[in-house]
Amino acid sequence: MLVHELLAYGRDEDVAVVDRKKEITYRALRQAVTVCRNNLYAAGVRRGDRIAIFSRKTVNYIVSYMAISSLGAIVVPINIQLSIRETAYILKSSGSTFLLTSRPFDWTAKEYTKEFIGTLKQLDIETCSIPAGAPPAPPLPAYFKACEPYIIIYTSGTTGSPKGAVLSHNNITCNARQVQEVLHITRNDKILCILPMYHCFCLCTGIMNPLLAGAKIVLFDSYTLKDVVKCIRDYELTVVYLVPSICTVLIQTATKKDLATVRYTILGGTTLPLHLIEVFEAKFGLSIIEGYGLSEASPVVAVNPPAKVKAGSIGLPLPGVKVRIVDEDGYDVPNGTAGQLIVQGKNVMQGYWHQPGATSETLRGGWLYTGDIAICDTDNYLHIVDRIKEMIISMGENIYPREIEEVLYQYPGIKEGAVIGIPDTVRGQVGCCYYTTTDNTEISQRALKKFLQENLALFKVPKKYYKISEMPRMASGKIAKLALKDLYNRTLSDTSKK
Repeated sequence: MLVHELLAYGRDEDVAVVDRKKEITYRALRQAVTVCRNNLYAAGVRRGDRIAIFSRKTVNYIVSYMAISSLGAIVVPINIQLSIRETAYILKSSGSTFLLTSRPFDWTAKEYTKEFIGTLKQLDIETCSIPAGAPPAPPLPAYFKACEPYIIIYTSGTTGSPKGAVLSHNNITCNARQVQEVLHITRNDKILCILPMYHCFCLCTGIMNPLLAGAKIVLFDSYTLKDVVKCIRDYELTVVYLVPSICTVLIQTATKKDLATVRYTILGGTTLPLHLIEVFEAKFGLSIIEGYGLSEASPVVAVNPPAKVKAGSIGLPLPGVKVRIVDEDGYDVPNGTAGQLIVQGKNVMQGYWHQPGATSETLRGGWLYTGDIAICDTDNYLHIVDRIKEMIISMGENIYPREIEEVLYQYPGIKEGAVIGIPDTVRGQVGCCYYTTTDNTEISQRALKKFLQENLALFKVPKKYYKISEMPRMASGKIAKLALKDLYNRTLSDTSKK
């Protein structure tokens, strides 16, 4: 199935999208896609062209996703928080020839963007779906198949330059169907679309899966996360996809009545400390359905079955998705033993755009090596332990920061905590703990360290502690540990100068 064919599942009269209180029916959405398709073709967009999107969340983002699909072109969504330099890197790497945006760039402003003058055409995403007299674009040829590339999702670039994961039409639509087999979203559901539209988690769960079900998508685009409570209440939303930062906001500001219409609260992006899950469930009487995925898998790999949620786990593999947990040599490890999670299925990417070396490192023997450390329990539920690259090796012992963070969240006054590895001349590496506190209260670091010593093996207890006002975050809502490492290095540098 091609991505734009998902539009056929919604009934004409049903509301497809709510954007800033404006309701757009499925009929109107299909009409807008046709207009946008014609306008893009008239502007010169052709099959195989890379079309970048740099925009905030609007219905026109969805329209563009579908119109580009219908032309056989390839979408390159770009994080709107990126700088001009970072945006230019993705445009150059992908070979994009068009940029859909509501905020045109002045390429003459920077030396490294001058090459785009005359080679990259900028189009207004807000007007592309307005009729302009463009003739109908020709249909895709019959030989255009679902295995063709549809989108290039660039990774966050936490380790070196971002890489573009190439996902086909089949990758995307297959993953939407796999999610549907577990969650059973219906046309009566009202889905909160709060995640950024350039993010793969939003692409599947906030757009493609709801369209497959003919459901209603409610776009939330506010700089104030506290407004999300009002949105859930006013639109009587039934399915809410969360990342940890939003979950924390709900715990702090929402009441059980505010979430009375919600039947699913689904968490992705990263795992949530068990303590916060328990607080959330006790307050709202709702289970947090945790799942797991990565851009390279379109992105969903596993999710908890709503009827049998196991708190603290990422659930079971989706139908049609195979997983293994392997050691450093690629051999399966026993249940209960930590190893790297590897994935196989129709949702797995084709590879990284023009990076055969990185592709062969990540796709090996028909398996996607995720870089995540996981454990499979006796019920075959999966538990993410940590990222391989975040694991701390101290005196030959493996230390998983997430295990420490789980204990950290249980200490009174801790709002958020993150542990990173820092160099140590004796042990090789030791842990460094960054934390924020509720209402910016002060806590005793000595008492905090003693608490960790009482609940963890001594070699796991961090050696240094820093209170900060706010955790740095990635677009997905994850705590940006690379930024914390940079902060530590700056602190170290400042100290050495004194």
